[in-house]
Amino acid sequence: MLNLSKIEGFEWDEGNIQKNWLKHSVYYKECEEIFTNVPLLLVRDTKHSQNEKRFFGLGYTNTNRFLFIVFTLRKNNIRVISARSMNKKEQIIYEQAKKI
Repeated sequence: MLNLSKIEGFEWDEGNIQKNWLKHSVYYKECEEIFTNVPLLLVRDTKHSQNEKRFFGLGYTNTNRFLFIVFTLRKNNIRVISARSMNKKEQIIYEQAKKI
């Protein structure tokens, strides 16, 4: 299980900020919000973790937008790689987890 208790903040790459906005209309501050809202589902992305450990995050923003985020940890910061709205299957998984 991933422990985010020592996270101090976020590390942003300008290219990823622009890509997430242009491709998925996700503002980078929205991404940060899912990490403070409960529940937050975290899963290790083993398929894309060859060079560094990557994770999926399923959560919601302060405006109740459901996001799917791919991220890694750099020192004590979260570095968002990709962010988009959840698809239907992910929303179902997230809603089921909320009931537990």
